[in-house]
Amino acid sequence: MISPLANVSPKASIGNNVTIQPFATVYEDVVIGDNTYIHPNAIIYPDTTIGSDCQIFPGALIGVVSQDLKYKGEKAKTVVGNNTIIREYATIHKGTADRKITSVGNNCLLMAYSHVAHDCIVGNNVILANYVGLAGHITIEDFVIIEGYTAIQQFITIGAHSFLAGASKVRKNVPPFIRVARDPLQYIGVNTVGLSRRGFDKELINQIEDIYRLIFVRGHNLTNALELVEQEIPDSETRKQIVDFIRSSQDGIVKGI
Repeated sequence: MISPLANVSPKASIGNNVTIQPFATVYEDVVIGDNTYIHPNAIIYPDTTIGSDCQIFPGALIGVVSQDLKYKGEKAKTVVGNNTIIREYATIHKGTADRKITSVGNNCLLMAYSHVAHDCIVGNNVILANYVGLAGHITIEDFVIIEGYTAIQQFITIGAHSFLAGASKVRKNVPPFIRVARDPLQYIGVNTVGLSRRGFDKELINQIEDIYRLIFVRGHNLTNALELVEQEIPDSETRKQIVDFIRSSQDGIVKGI
């Protein structure tokens, strides 16, 4: 159902069983998937695709032009996956020349007043709590949970299955599978609760703990720690994922204990 009080461009593509409530605005060149619900006063800007079974709550702004002063009107887009919830006054800015896209994956929850800036790539099953702020060019991998009031510096990567405590200031990359907290931000342990809930078996969780014990706890420098990981920890996709992430983090990772 599209309310007669909604402002929907005839050049927008609206799927089946979509609800658009009064005073919502949907611009041209917008695609909205089946069964998505747009609440009052939400605004969906041009060059935006929203998947199926999403909920867009009042005051949310999706696909608006970014605040990057280098943006010169180049063609870019915004993509939101399926079954994602965007709560009140959350904002997602469209891409710029860097990636030409800002994207949020499937099954995500962006709580009220959270912000996803230009050229961010947010994976699947990600939760951004209230007032989380992502600067530009950030990558958030799958199954990340970020508690409220956390601010993340541009060009940072947050590894899969990690957990960031509330009010964190994130200036370095966060490797996968860990919890970080305190100020300055540091490793406080493996995200064992989250991993268990997602079906990781105890043996694999123990291996992850052994890897990060060498990296963060034993006092080795990072180069030596990674060499020890490869010597002492049995080869696995998880070990490779962690080692590759850290070695590719040219600007460094969070501190250890």
